[in-house]
Amino acid sequence: MLDGPEIRYSPLPYAQNLGIRALRDITLVVMHCTELPDLGMARAFGERIHYTQSGTGNSGHFYIDFDGSVHQWVPLDRVAHHTRDYNTHSIGIELMNVGRYPHWLNADHQEMAGEYTTAQMQSLYGLLEFLTNRVPSLAHIAGHEDLDLTEVPAEDDPRQLVRRKRDPGPQFAWGSVLERTRLQRL
Repeated sequence: MLDGPEIRYSPLPYAQNLGIRALRDITLVVMHCTELPDLGMARAFGERIHYTQSGTGNSGHFYIDFDGSVHQWVPLDRVAHHTRDYNTHSIGIELMNVGRYPHWLNADHQEMAGEYTTAQMQSLYGLLEFLTNRVPSLAHIAGHEDLDLTEVPAEDDPRQLVRRKRDPGPQFAWGSVLERTRLQRL
């Protein structure tokens, strides 16, 4: 195994039901934030079954908690459901961050003010280095907000449209990330 950050591996109960893929087919890392207050709640969301035919749900591959601990819930050779139309060739990395929680789709609650901790960012840099060495076909990185531009009616005022996905948000240090990786932002 290549050197990298300490990764706590605890696969989701349905991980073996997810589609399988070759590592050489992975070309993209998608950055997310959980928009939840803690890792336990993120795990509960990840374990929910959304696709009854396959018995799987929505989850990233990796989660980075506020303290910088790195958790892997989906093996790299499995297709996690984290970004519409990009899952088959991407790795999803989720950073703990409250985002718009708990009113994700309210028009008056769209500010993504939660900051990322220094520990999270240091772990992210290490994880990206590990992944680019482990998966040489990786070439690009993007935010969820870059790939899903869908607008939906606001829950508190259906006359207004809000972005479905705004993560990782304006507090994410894209400049620092791009300085520390060979990946190119889409």
